[in-house]
Amino acid sequence: MTSHATRMPALYLGHGAPPLLDDPTWSGQLAAWASDLPRPEAVLIVSAHWESAPVSLSASGAPLVYDFGGFAEKYYRMTYQTPDASALAARVAAMMPDTEPVHQHPSRGLDHGAWVPLKIMYPEADIPVLQMSLPTHDPGRLLELGRRLRPLRDEGVLIIGSGFLTHGLPFLTEWRIDAAVPGWSAEFDAWAGEALAQGDVDALANYRELAPGMPYAHPTVEHYTPLFVTLGAATNADDPGLQVIDGFWMGLSKRSLQVA
Repeated sequence: MTSHATRMPALYLGHGAPPLLDDPTWSGQLAAWASDLPRPEAVLIVSAHWESAPVSLSASGAPLVYDFGGFAEKYYRMTYQTPDASALAARVAAMMPDTEPVHQHPSRGLDHGAWVPLKIMYPEADIPVLQMSLPTHDPGRLLELGRRLRPLRDEGVLIIGSGFLTHGLPFLTEWRIDAAVPGWSAEFDAWAGEALAQGDVDALANYRELAPGMPYAHPTVEHYTPLFVTLGAATNADDPGLQVIDGFWMGLSKRSLQVA
């Protein structure tokens, strides 16, 4: 990796599900967001759908992971073949301390938390993409992981934490894009939006005790915790950043963040 004239931001985004690809509103928002960003040399993405310790890295050229069920057959035939990202993988591995070993997975491709939003944001698939596993849900460790990755932003790498700001799937009663927003989803979203606007990382990290709507908003927390990789990769973790997308999809918060 080499120096890059423009420092890339870091993002936390909601990745939706495969039907996001057919939603003109949200897909239009993601596409417009990408068009406003400097063009990255590469993308490093941490998705909610790969929880693995130690830190693991995807294999360039491996088939996509269709880690979902019950959707139309066309989604299982989709491809997203990106250029080789082995140079970025080697760079990431070299950045990790001895206490955070890195496993180069020989066959794992991008899961839908990576390829669904990237297929919208960079449809030409002409940018190398490396996926990193989510090795823990501890906010402090993830902030530190993001801090270690921060120098990549000066090398043209777009760092993305991919999740969903609310993800209470077991508690949804409607499965429509325009479904009514449950109270727990609206309350958690409003709380998180305010904490982000204030740059209150301590509150965000203490979400289990402080956030309204818990545990319904996150009965499991893997869609929330990638946020801390993004905040760690920020120049200042307590910088409020820019909340680029808000609103709801299937009753879940699609609030997404860009930090400098």
